[in-house]
Amino acid sequence: MKNDSRIFREILTGFVGEEDPLLSMLKWMMDQLMRIEAEQKIGASKGEHNSARKSHFSGYRPRRFDTRLGTVYLMIPKIRKGGYIPFFITEKRRSEQALISMVKEAYVNGVSTRKIERLAKQMGIENMSASQVSRINKGLDEQVEAFRNRRLEKSYPFVWVDALYEKVRNPEWRVVSTAIMIAYGVTLEGRREVLAIEPFKAETAQTWRAFFKKLKARGVEDIALLISDAHFGIQKALKETFIGSSWQRCKVHFMRNILAHVPPKSKERFGARLKQIWLQESKQDAMMIAQTIREEFGKKFPEAIEVLDSGLEDALQFYHFPQIDKRRIGSTNVLERINKEIRRRSSVVSIFPSKTSYLRLIATYLMEYTEDWEVERSYIKPEKLQEVMNIYEAQLRAA
Repeated sequence: MKNDSRIFREILTGFVGEEDPLLSMLKWMMDQLMRIEAEQKIGASKGEHNSARKSHFSGYRPRRFDTRLGTVYLMIPKIRKGGYIPFFITEKRRSEQALISMVKEAYVNGVSTRKIERLAKQMGIENMSASQVSRINKGLDEQVEAFRNRRLEKSYPFVWVDALYEKVRNPEWRVVSTAIMIAYGVTLEGRREVLAIEPFKAETAQTWRAFFKKLKARGVEDIALLISDAHFGIQKALKETFIGSSWQRCKVHFMRNILAHVPPKSKERFGARLKQIWLQESKQDAMMIAQTIREEFGKKFPEAIEVLDSGLEDALQFYHFPQIDKRRIGSTNVLERINKEIRRRSSVVSIFPSKTSYLRLIATYLMEYTEDWEVERSYIKPEKLQEVMNIYEAQLRAA
């Protein structure tokens, strides 16, 4: 017991000479907590031979962590199986800071609705000055800009794109619908990553072209397959900026477009038949199912069949990548799930006070998704992704 007290005093004495003793103590404590928590998850200390070991250490990853005492830079242990995120980071997410700062900004600018004002009071946010809001938001905005402008990898076998819309108050105090265009990709290592978050006034061929050009400026050269809805601007911009890339029309959006021309009482039966197209093992089998649907429903629902014929080829592009599970690349569901989660959080605000606050909130959530994916297992096996890119590059050379 006396030895423990002596060791503790020596540790505390060591912080006296630091520039910021309290911040240094906090960092030391977090390092110890991470070490203990990681060892418990693995079932052994680093380098220890233990039959109860569940995994192994695999280096470290740096992580900036903002606290009330100041900013610290942590070296978070990487665990080979299962990943690891310290408990004190998951308890204090950037997204929570972004949501609070956005509510504060709305409150300061006097544009809050009753719902926002009630939420602000529940959070204890009252009489907040504009200068305080500016200081709170500055750190988040710097992180958001660094994330949005970071250098990207050269090749992404598969990329998904979509746009989110929210009501935002512009500098002229008018409320307008604003788009945030999002790109999400899979690296050659099979790791998922949010590639881009860009605000635009609307979705057009020009804005999507600017979006793709910025991806290229940040280092992206090769995309084997891009998955999106059937927005004409996306298709046109892709052909002009990423020559040789294939385009997959989201099968879920495509089915909705077809079913819009079917009476409500027949939607379930017709929809069940449509789903069979994308459940087939080969493109040839899928086309045969589509033909039987034409024969069965051509006269009954001619407009629906016309939509089916016009977009079927684009909705079957994933069959050209037989080495990849078609459920992964046949639709934009991976983005839809993320978008749904973002909308759930942004629904506490009916009107965003500025485009900056809207971008800040969305970007911080997407940054967290990317960080979480870094410690997850591969979304698609790397050897399969490399095979896809080898075929893609060979086709480009042949062309």
